[in-house]
Amino acid sequence: MTTAPSHPHPARPGPRIGVLGSYGGFNTGDEAILTCVLSCLRAQRPDARLVVMSRNAEHTRAHHPDADEVVPWEGVSRNHVLDVLPGLDLLVLGGGGILYDGEARRYLRLVRAAQSRSVPTFAYAVGAGPLTEAEDREAVRTVLADMDDVVVRDEESRLVLEEVGLEREVTVTADPALLLGPEPFTETMMRDEGIPVGARLVGMSVREPGRAAEKLDEADYHALLADVADFLVRRLDAHVVFLPMERHDVRHAHAVLSHMTAPDKGRILHGDYSPGQVLGFTRHLDVAVGMRLHFVIFAALSGVPVLPLPYSGKVFDFARRLGAPALVGVAREQAGLLLAEVDRMWDEYPRRRDDLRSRMRKLSAAARETCVRCGSLLDALREGGGTEDGTAAEAEPYVAEPRPLHA
Repeated sequence: MTTAPSHPHPARPGPRIGVLGSYGGFNTGDEAILTCVLSCLRAQRPDARLVVMSRNAEHTRAHHPDADEVVPWEGVSRNHVLDVLPGLDLLVLGGGGILYDGEARRYLRLVRAAQSRSVPTFAYAVGAGPLTEAEDREAVRTVLADMDDVVVRDEESRLVLEEVGLEREVTVTADPALLLGPEPFTETMMRDEGIPVGARLVGMSVREPGRAAEKLDEADYHALLADVADFLVRRLDAHVVFLPMERHDVRHAHAVLSHMTAPDKGRILHGDYSPGQVLGFTRHLDVAVGMRLHFVIFAALSGVPVLPLPYSGKVFDFARRLGAPALVGVAREQAGLLLAEVDRMWDEYPRRRDDLRSRMRKLSAAARETCVRCGSLLDALREGGGTEDGTAAEAEPYVAEPRPLHA
């Protein structure tokens, strides 16, 4: 069964485009990606009928009004999903980090099924790795070889695909969430969260080890981040706010708080917020230190000095492109180095603001290139091609104006 949108759209005469990814409210970063992918597709083809394949159809239906149809693809029969594919004019895979051990094969079975039904397929700034399991490597090597275009979000992903033996052109752009726009996070919302208005605020992001970060030692990084939080509380006379990007992050935020010597200066954001609202909240921050990729992206979009803590290649790659310190992991023995980098980041930020803004403009332009490439494929799939003026519409990125540091 197809789940209808909460506000039914009139029938659209254009192409029927499927969007497949890790969608359904499990991760704020993935929801930000879906917001931007749907916005891109709508900009390229306003008449398109957008069909989202979601892990939680009810959530997607409620939170993404740009979706014309929502099709559940977890907890339903395989035939139910396969029945949707023949009616598509294009299947978009991604974006986001979905090509990794244990997950890649699940997504790529649907892509292969679409290809066997002569449906064109497009990889939308996906992330890849780690890929060590034979079944996932084989799926990536064979299915991506037959896609109409493959775009990855970082150089690390391109290298992973090369290592598994994929022999085709792969374009590197940037994460789709770099085109997300902010929504207001008001003073009333701040007070409801118990966060002081007008105080210096440090944003922090922690995560569970999980399959994407299996080498993390929980006790080590909880204590390490508590050291960083306490240091910033003392150094800046600040309050620390933990931003959970998915529900498992809350437990780890509590664990870091329990290690702090000043836990009264810490808060965990508890409300259910849209990606745009989370982005809006980061505009209240003075400093950000974090592990989650999209937390780092949101802070950088807001013009906040940010120190990424690379637990995986995707975070390391973004840190490098951002010009941030290229730390090599998250371990307790790095406490001294990490505190020194935080201190230096704060001191040097006024001189680095223009460089950060320039880098973010380039990254947003790279993210926009994915949208343009998808539009070009859509043009090639329809008679006449192109928009009315023969060019692909471009979504404008949001990049904050340089922000002053709180006195």
